[in-house]
This record gives sequence, C-alpha cells and structure tokens, in this order.
Amino acid sequence: MFGGLLAGCGGGDKKAADPAPTEQGDQNKTDDSKKTDDTAKTDDTAKADDTKKDDAANDQSDGIFPASDPASSPAAAMNRKDTLIVGMSAPKGIFNPFYGETAYDQYVLKALFDSFTEVQKDGTYGNSLAEKVDVSDDGLVYTFHLKPGIKYSDGTPMTVKDYVFAIKVLCDGAYDGPSDMMSTKIKGAQEYHDGKAKEISGLKVIDDNTVEVTVLEPQAVTKDNLGTVWMVPESYYGKGYKQGNLESIKALNTKPIGSGQYVLTKYAAGQEVDLTANPDYFKGAPKVKNVVFKTTTSETNMAMLQSGETDMDMITVSEDNVEELKSYGFLDINIYPTNGYGYIAFNLKQKRFQDVKVRQALTYGLNRKEVVEGVYGKYADVINIPQSKVSWAYTNENINPYEFNMDKAKQLLDEAGWKVGSSGIREKDGEKLKINFSATADNTVVNALLPIMAQNYKELGIDLVSETLDFNAVMDKKDKGNYDMFFAAWGLTADPDTTIYITNGAQNKSGYSNKKVDDLMEKARKELDLNKRKELYKEMYQEINNDLPCIFMYQRRDMWPINARVKGFDLAPYKDFSYGLYNVEIPQ
Repeated sequence: MFGGLLAGCGGGDKKAADPAPTEQGDQNKTDDSKKTDDTAKTDDTAKADDTKKDDAANDQSDGIFPASDPASSPAAAMNRKDTLIVGMSAPKGIFNPFYGETAYDQYVLKALFDSFTEVQKDGTYGNSLAEKVDVSDDGLVYTFHLKPGIKYSDGTPMTVKDYVFAIKVLCDGAYDGPSDMMSTKIKGAQEYHDGKAKEISGLKVIDDNTVEVTVLEPQAVTKDNLGTVWMVPESYYGKGYKQGNLESIKALNTKPIGSGQYVLTKYAAGQEVDLTANPDYFKGAPKVKNVVFKTTTSETNMAMLQSGETDMDMITVSEDNVEELKSYGFLDINIYPTNGYGYIAFNLKQKRFQDVKVRQALTYGLNRKEVVEGVYGKYADVINIPQSKVSWAYTNENINPYEFNMDKAKQLLDEAGWKVGSSGIREKDGEKLKINFSATADNTVVNALLPIMAQNYKELGIDLVSETLDFNAVMDKKDKGNYDMFFAAWGLTADPDTTIYITNGAQNKSGYSNKKVDDLMEKARKELDLNKRKELYKEMYQEINNDLPCIFMYQRRDMWPINARVKGFDLAPYKDFSYGLYNVEIPQ
C-alpha cells in the first residue's frame, strides 16, 4: 500500500505501453488503500466531481463503449473455450510477494496471492481474507480475524502465523524490497529490524485465525497498510529464512505459492506467463480455467487483438486508436482515468541535477504539451505534481504550470553556471552538459517524445544521447543507479501516502531529499482528519512542484479493449482487472 507501481509508458501506467513503470511501487502499500473516505467529501469536491462527470459525458472520453458486432470476433478467439489471453508488457519475472515491483509483475501477484483486505472500486478497502477487522478506540491495536478453512494452492492450511512471518520479513534489517512496513510503526519492529530482538513484540497470535497487531502511534493508513500484506505460507517461504538473511526467499522469485485465484504453471521470460485456475479458491473457483499473460508491444498489440491472438490489452488511448478499435466491431472498449502519471526521472545523485535551476530549466525547455497532445489528444493532460486527478488529494492551487519557455530555460541554465561553449554545448567547470536518456522501445509515447526532446534540448545547448531498451532493462538501470534520465510512469495506490519522494524511501531510487516534503508527508500520514490531510498534501505538492524531483509529464486515461466474448470484468482507476479474474467467464 505504500505508493506506486512502475509501468512502461505508452499505454497505461501499469502497462507496458505507456505504462511508464507503474513503477509499481510498494506492494505492501498494496494499493495504498488509503481510505478515500468519499463520505468526507466537501460540497465543493462533490460539485467538482459532478463537473468532471459532465465533461466526460460531453466529450465521451470516459465510459464503456460496447461492441457493435460481437459475432464478428475472429475464429482464433472464438475457438478458445477455456483460455483468456491478456496482452501486456513483459513482466520482470519477480513473482515474489515481497519483491515484485513493476505493474506487470503485480498483475501476476494479484492473481496468485491474497491479503486480509483489498482495494475496492472507490479506493476504499474491504475485507478479503479477513472475516472482520477490529480496531481499538485509540487506533493502536488491530485485530484481524482470518476466515476459516482457507488453504494455499499446495494444500497447506493458512493460519495467522503466516501473516506474522510475512511482517517479520518486511521488518527484517536485510529487507531491501519496495515495501516500507517500518513506517507503520509496529511495536517492537525497530528492535527486530536492528537485530536486538528475535520476535516483534507488537504481534500477538491469539489462535490460528486471530492475530493482534499493536502499533506505537495511530496513522491514517495503518489499517490498510497492515491489511494489505500478502499472505504467504511460512512452511514454504520460511524454510531457509534466518533473521538478517533473505537470500532463500529471493531464490523463490519465479516459484510462487499462494492462496489466490490462479496458480503459476509456466513462465517464459519475455514471452508469456501461464496461470491455471485454483479450484479451491476461497471466493469460488475461477470460471475460466486458463489465463495467459502474453507479451505485446505498442507495435503488435492492436494487430494481436484484431486477429484474436489476445482477448484484451491496454492500448494507448488516442482518437485514432479509439476509432480503429471501434471499427473492429467485436471489442467492448473500457476507458477511464488513470490513477497514475508519466514522468521523466533525474538521477539526483549526480551533482548537476542537484541544482533546482537545472531541473526547472529542463522542464521549461521541453515542450510537454506537444508530446502529450500528439500522443493522446483529448485523452490526457500535462500535469505538474505527482498525483492523479482522480485522487481526493489532487490540487492545482498555486501550482506552476511550467509552460514551454525556451528563453526561461536558457536563463536558468545560465544562472546555474552552464554556459554555451564554442561547440554549442553548455559547459561548467570543464564538464559538458551531456545527458544519456533511456526509454522503453516500441513505445508510442517514447516515439513522440524523443524527436521533440532532442530538438528542444539541442536548442538549449544540451548534448542528448538517447537509447531505447525493453522496459525491464530500463528498470534495471534505475535500480542500479546507472542512468542520467529515463522515462517511465507510476501507477498509484488509492492513498497519497508514498515513499517515492521521501528521503531514503523504499521506492525512492533517484536520491531525492527534501526535509519539508519529508515533514509534510509524515504529518499527513499521522493526521486522521481527511480535510486536514488534504491541506497537508496540498502544501507538500506545492513544494514538490517548486522543487521538481522529476519532470512530470501527463495523466492520461486507461483504455482496455476486451473481446465481447469475455464477460465479467469490472474495471476502475483504483482496481485493475487482475483482482477480479475469478469472476470472468467465457459463455459457451
């Protein structure tokens, strides 16, 4: 629940296409949950929501557009009676509930694992494995009651001891994954993390189906953060576990065992992930026996839908693509606002990017509007903060739009000491301003971005060297810090609480550090009143907007065309398709 998911960029933030890395962030944030408390909306907020709905109705850019001729579905699709094929960017192959980070790995994880609570369509959290959750009046004790009789796919009975084991892994001092369970402040977690205790004193097993968690301070997101921890069999993941050493758990990245809707039966890197229905799934056996996540790119995904090779995919939403997909006749087209955003990252561990004037110059000097409108048309907007417009925390108050201004960009670089040299390239202290830029290959957004970026930055006096790689290669460079700038996207959780821009945060790989941002995020996490949280996030976003830890590019809409022969999907910005796979069916 803590933050975001990395995606590729192009189609959808959690997708391959535009996904910009849904840098899927924190699984444990798992959707972040955030109780969005729609009930706490002010009248102004409600009116704003109504306005958005009216606008969407007028331009017909949101909604479900039913197939005009379902019977025209190609034979390749119609002949598949028990198999659903979903096109997407290639997963990285980290199908480990503790370490999976990209949006595509998360799609797999959500099909394989369960948690006490799960995000709902409105961004709130509801019970999943939990029969009920009790919270003490002071917000310090959380009692989770596990539904009885649940088993993992290998037949092992589930007990709350598995939950305790998962929490211990996430609080282990050796844990280096994307989740940040330590910020939940479980009593005794710090002592366990530091190796001063063998158990976490705030975890108390009452019986096989009841566990009590005590925290040191109440926070707005505590229940959701605790409730969305993936449940794993200790008998399997804990076999070689020793406090301070998680190598045995990492060795299971491609060998997952969970209690979820499906079971992993095959993984071919860069090609496909094959899943088979779990007949003992506690919510009911999935109606479709086989699900295949098949690797596609923006160059192949529409053709594969048209031929029936895939049943659904996230396609870059543009007026041309929408019209073409409608023309096929047999696709139900789902379009809705993305809970995420595209961005260009800076490696802030490099001295040149530590100067805010340089970061601002690179933002002013890039014609973001031309890129975004060229790709998405009316289906996306340039943004200037790291938040989706679907969130209750979004603000546009006192936010600098950084409209394209080459003169302003040149002025800022001059002020930062980067002067144009005899070669036409800016220099400072004997160093030329050369930037190596990485982005995902076969990506619609990247194809539009690169020529504009090259032209703009050349005029600024920057030597831009671009490379296109597959999404996972870009993410590897990110993880290793082996980059200057790269393009990706974050898929967000329902709550704005995140570690992406927190000093030394679990999802902060860029090296960004801003004490004011840290303080405001901490205050917002502890604040229980929604309206007060909103004001804290507004101030925080204003600070980030001024400080620019990255170049914010756009928020777009997601578009999922689905073969009309497939029924039962119920998509929304906060809840992606993978949560409800067990409800999907292919009527015969």
